[in-house]
Order: sequence, then C-alpha cells, then structure tokens
Amino acid sequence: MKKIIATITLALLPALGFAAGSSVELEDMTPDLHDKASLQRGLNTFANYCLGCHDAGYARFERAATDLGIPADLFTENLLPAGNKIGDLMSNSMDSKDAKAWFGAPPPDLTLEARVRGSDWVYSYLKAFYEDETRPWGVNNTVFPNVGMPNVLEGLQGVRHVTCAQAPAYDEDHNPLFDTLTGEALTVEKCGIVAQKTKGSLSEEEFEQVVYDVTNFLVYMADPIRLQSEALGLKVLLFIVLFGVFAFLLNKEYWREIDH
Repeated sequence: MKKIIATITLALLPALGFAAGSSVELEDMTPDLHDKASLQRGLNTFANYCLGCHDAGYARFERAATDLGIPADLFTENLLPAGNKIGDLMSNSMDSKDAKAWFGAPPPDLTLEARVRGSDWVYSYLKAFYEDETRPWGVNNTVFPNVGMPNVLEGLQGVRHVTCAQAPAYDEDHNPLFDTLTGEALTVEKCGIVAQKTKGSLSEEEFEQVVYDVTNFLVYMADPIRLQSEALGLKVLLFIVLFGVFAFLLNKEYWREIDH
C-alpha cells in the first residue's frame, strides 16, 4: 500500500519539482534510449556509484538486464549487489535509520527521479558539485543548494571550487564589448564562479559522457516501456488513418445509394 501511495505521489510531483528547484540555468540533455551502449554504461555507473545509498525500488535487475541486452550470468557476476537475486527489485541493504543519521534524511528512491525532475535537471545536478567546507560533506551544489549528499563522482570529476576569474564583458543588451583600438574582447573580474581546482581521473569530455550515460539510464528506468509505447502509438495512428480512409469511402458509398 505504501508503494502505491508513493507511486501516485511521484506521479504528481513533476508540476511541483521545477517550482521548488533553483534558478540556475540547466544544461540541455537529450536522452537516446536507442543507444544500448550508453544505457549499459549508465547502468554500470548507477550500480557502482549510486545503488549503495539510493534504492530504485520500483525497478528490477532482471528487467534492466533483459532490456539492455546484458546476459543474466554476466549481469550477476559484475553488476548484481551481493546478497541479491537477479529477479529482485533494485534495493540496497542500508538501514533507513542509519541513513537518516548519516545524511539527515534517507536518500530518495531514484526509480522515477528523471521523470520527476527531468533529464536536464539530473544531468546538470550531477555536474554541479563544488567544494564547500561549511557543509557536512564538504561539498555543495549550484543546482540543489545545501544538498545533503556527498559528491560520489568526485574521483572521476576532480574537485571544483568557487573562485574569481576573468569573464567576458557585456553591455546592457548582453552584447560582448571589444577594445576599440585592438579589437580584443574586454573582460571583467567576476567572483562566485565555479571552476576546476584539481583534476579527476577523467578528462572533462570523458566525465560529461559518464554523466550523460547515467542520466540516460535513469530516463530509461523511469519509463522502461517508453520505446514500445512510442512504437505502438505510431501503429495506432496509422490504423486510425487507414480506418478513416475506409470509413470515408464507405460513408460516401452509403450516401450515394441513398441519394439515388
């Protein structure tokens, strides 16, 4: 009963999620559910970096393995958490009381996160951590200020911090300003800019690909039947069009007999 109520609640959240979100401009992220390689990499990242704390309690390991074309034995050997069976729901063994003590609140279930927040929000959020010694975990987030979550991808991304840097200068209409003598773009010093402090194990491009892949997987997990639904929708529309043509011709034939 609790899961049914939770599902209904999550279904109602999209209209509220953005109202409660920050005013930071989000980066565009266009999911590609046809890209099985991306989804497989995303599942791998999710299993290794997210599933230790977050449940995906409305999805099953076996469904993900089947949909993404991963053999059951390979999935079990490399991605299935210890103590779980491949037919189980994607849950972890973290006790909710311990989670509340460690994080201030139990980490949310991520099954429908991409559907609730949107792919742009998830993608931007995962890239938006920065160093903040005032926070319990030493990090903050520009998309979700004062977040209670550590940056689990910090080893891949590296450490980012708030600093001052030179930025392009613009006029009141947001047109770039140039030096009238040299033609070079003018700059001004701006503070509060989040910039790279130390490098991670991945380059910026490689890290962006990792974040794209895990976001892509979260979009799939939030609606695993989406591709089938879209394919069925096209078939239904085609049927309606063909049926409409025959119905029109039949109607025309009936009226021709009546008129005569």
